[in-house]
Amino acid sequence: MIETTHIESLIEKPSVPVKSNPKNDAFSIFLLLVLYTLQGVPLGFSYAMQILIHSIPKSSYYKQAEFSLVVWPFSLKLLWAPLVDSMFSRKLGRRKSWLIPVQYSLGILFFVMGFHIHEWLVNSNKSNINALTIMFLISNFLVATQDIIVDGWAIAMLERQNICYSAICNNAGQAFGMILGYNLLILLTSETFRNKWWRISSLPGGIVTLQGYFYFWGLMFMIVTTLIAIFKSEKKNIAEPEVDLGIFKTYKLLFSIMKLPNIKMLAIILFTVKICFCSIDATYKLKLIDGGIAKEDIATIESIFTPIRLCFPFIINKFTSQDKFLITFFNTIPYRLLIGMVLTILIYLTPYFLIQTKALLVIYKVLLLMIYSLQQLVESIMLLMAVSFYASISDPKIGGTNMTLLTTISNLGLSFSKTGALWFIEYCTFKQCSTDHTNTCSSKIQEDKCKLSSGTCQVIIDGFYTETIICIIYGILWYCIFRKTINNLQSKNVKEWHVEMKETLY
Repeated sequence: MIETTHIESLIEKPSVPVKSNPKNDAFSIFLLLVLYTLQGVPLGFSYAMQILIHSIPKSSYYKQAEFSLVVWPFSLKLLWAPLVDSMFSRKLGRRKSWLIPVQYSLGILFFVMGFHIHEWLVNSNKSNINALTIMFLISNFLVATQDIIVDGWAIAMLERQNICYSAICNNAGQAFGMILGYNLLILLTSETFRNKWWRISSLPGGIVTLQGYFYFWGLMFMIVTTLIAIFKSEKKNIAEPEVDLGIFKTYKLLFSIMKLPNIKMLAIILFTVKICFCSIDATYKLKLIDGGIAKEDIATIESIFTPIRLCFPFIINKFTSQDKFLITFFNTIPYRLLIGMVLTILIYLTPYFLIQTKALLVIYKVLLLMIYSLQQLVESIMLLMAVSFYASISDPKIGGTNMTLLTTISNLGLSFSKTGALWFIEYCTFKQCSTDHTNTCSSKIQEDKCKLSSGTCQVIIDGFYTETIICIIYGILWYCIFRKTINNLQSKNVKEWHVEMKETLY
């Protein structure tokens, strides 16, 4: 029988907050930053593929919705998280038993993807969405597994007073990794970017090829994983030891956690809040491209903010309350809705500004930079506060499973809302043939008929704007409905988020 009373007393909220001391965990924080950066690179690749697919002629939001399924492993990782927590080699350690094979597998997969990427995406007029989706599904399945491992390892690796650095490393590391996998990939493989900034005369090809970039990261995963396997050992936390449970007991414990009233209410909040922003989050970059902004310019804008974006988590941590993560998360929502409204108006005016004189064009670019930076700031605040709250209420005895439950619910809401937003835009968009007003271009047959009559399918009502208005109204209602609930959940004692393992498992 497992005795947990002494552990529960250790993780109860102290009456006086304990000040963090990152110097004691300097190497652990560095390692977590490296691991979360590696986690962000494949996610960045997924975002880059969306941009590249959108740049292909005849691409549609239906195709984007299909490819958006690749992020769903992050929403389903709860299904195999207990396996990761309960099956391991004691010789290697609980986390390294999974981390080493998973990251080696990612390295090998990037070599395979690099070998075929030109065939699937570059050397054909029509992208092979099915092949890309399958390979990135496998990639993100492995990344989601790595996320389970690192989240659990972070809780065990850091001292309790430094647990907030788990969320900071997650946020900063993933952000940097996505910049390497998305922004840098777009810029380095762009022929336009290289001819504009690196060449005197125009020549074909970017600084690197897609194939070479995938090969490079395959090699990086191999090297980093080998170094961790040789030099990093798992330290045992004597004060808060992780409990070794079998697969069946781990799943049973997971279901017991899911039945807690607080977890149920938090799940409703996390699953529904992402709908407030799904239209903007899923499509604003694609709409800027539709409006005439080059994908290289978008990647450049994001790269300018790379240092600021990486510092956001550390700055936010200094100026936010260390014991009111959920309330800070909630209070950021109105600002994010407002910024989304301004960004939507800016997207609508983009074609107008791009044909104006240099002065107006400069004003537009300054506005775009400002709105983008604010968008990144509020996203970072909400993400950091959410992950910090998960870490603060997670039971360290089952850190991987506990954190994974909460992040999975959040990711499920994100994936569901984004995929739904991409599908819904097509349904809300109404077109008309320029030479035949009775032709709505709602099918391939009608589009071909319009072309035969020397016409083009023109957008009469853009579904993006309709969907954005719906989401903003929904967001205002959501904010009013859940205000008291958020305050109530924040006031709960940490023990109310845990299950009594003696009663649950025996």
